[in-house]
This record gives sequence, C-alpha cells and structure tokens, in this order.
Amino acid sequence: MAKLTKRQKAIREKVESTKLYAIDEAVALLAELSTVKFKESVDVAVNLGVDPRKSDQVVRGSTVLPHGTGKTVRVAVFAQGENAEKAKAAGADVVGFEDLAESIKGGDLDFGVVIATPDAMRVVGQLGQVLGPRGLMPNPKVGTVTADVETAVKNAKAGQARFRTDKNGIIHAGVGQVGFDANAVKENIEALIADLKKLKPASAKGVYVKKVTLSTTMGPGLAIDQGTLSA
Repeated sequence: MAKLTKRQKAIREKVESTKLYAIDEAVALLAELSTVKFKESVDVAVNLGVDPRKSDQVVRGSTVLPHGTGKTVRVAVFAQGENAEKAKAAGADVVGFEDLAESIKGGDLDFGVVIATPDAMRVVGQLGQVLGPRGLMPNPKVGTVTADVETAVKNAKAGQARFRTDKNGIIHAGVGQVGFDANAVKENIEALIADLKKLKPASAKGVYVKKVTLSTTMGPGLAIDQGTLSA
C-alpha cells in the first residue's frame, strides 16, 4: 500500500467527506491544509440541474467577481481606430488587428483573455483552430465580442470568471486564492451563483443549484452548506 504524504494524512484526519461546511469554515480549512510553496487558487464547482446533452440547457457566461481572482491577467484585443485607443487606455496588454492575428499564428499566445470588436471577427475567425482549444476564442455570450472594449478590458483585468457547463452539468471557476479573506471568497461565490441563476434555462426542471464544492489547486473538495451563502 502506498505511503500517505503528510498532507494526505492531514486531509484524511481533518476532512469529513459527508459534511456540509459553512463557507468561512471551508476557506479556513483549505488554507490550513495548503502546504505547497506556491499560492494555490481557490476554485468552486457548481453542480447544476441541467441536461448538458441538450443544447438549450448549456449554461455559459461570465461574472465580474467583486474581489477578483487574485491573478494578473494579460489581455489581447482585436480592434481598430478609436476602439483600439480605448482598449489601450483601459489597460489592454496587446492591441492589434491583422498584425495581431499574424503574431498569434506565429505562436505568440502569452495572454489569458482575447477580446474582439464585432468587425474584427472576420480576422479572428481565421484563428479558431489556435484560440479554440485554449479557450481563448472571443464569444458574445461571455462578453468578449463587444463594441464596448473599454468595459470588457476593465472587467477582464478586475477579475472575471468565465464558465460553461461541462458534460456532467458542472461549472468550474476560480474565485480567489489561498490567503483571501473568507468574506471575499463568499461574496465572489455569491456573485457567480446569482449570475448562474439568471441564466437558468427555461427547460431545466427541479433543483437548479444542486451542489457547491470548494477546493484548492492541490487540495480536497469541501461541500458547502448553501444556507451560509446569500445568493
């Protein structure tokens, strides 16, 4: 039998697999169990009462988290003229048009969010095979195809969670880092769930938000008592 690491032993001793944790208790426990040398992300998984096999029950969107994610995000913007200037003023790291497309084709993908104005999609559309697999393809449903590039850039820089249900009807999103105040994590999750509820498919039946689980990059998943959330 494989020997348990010190962290695995601590998890086994301190985590109750059947318990529903209050959000502040969960944040504190995950921080206590974090022993790695890098700052772990705090992630949430929300099980939704949808059938992901049905196209009208795919839940997709984005949430501007009130306390951000704790990560620095590099943003690339496809825009011309006045919109390009607005994007630069808002803090975009890379702004371009055909030149940016050529740079991406050449392998320059050092950014976490790509935003495009509607007129730029004729150029961006050629990059589907490069951007798509990396989850970088601009999409109006998550606010990354927009004429309001200024707001889109500011939202991305402030800390925005983009989500889409997976094949099991679960959405995953980063909602902070180990070291975040419990209330900040709580308010980030509440903002996310509030937006998920707004996106509830009309054809979805029964309980919509079925389960909320909080975890860290290398840590265990803790089921959250939804009664401790106000969303």
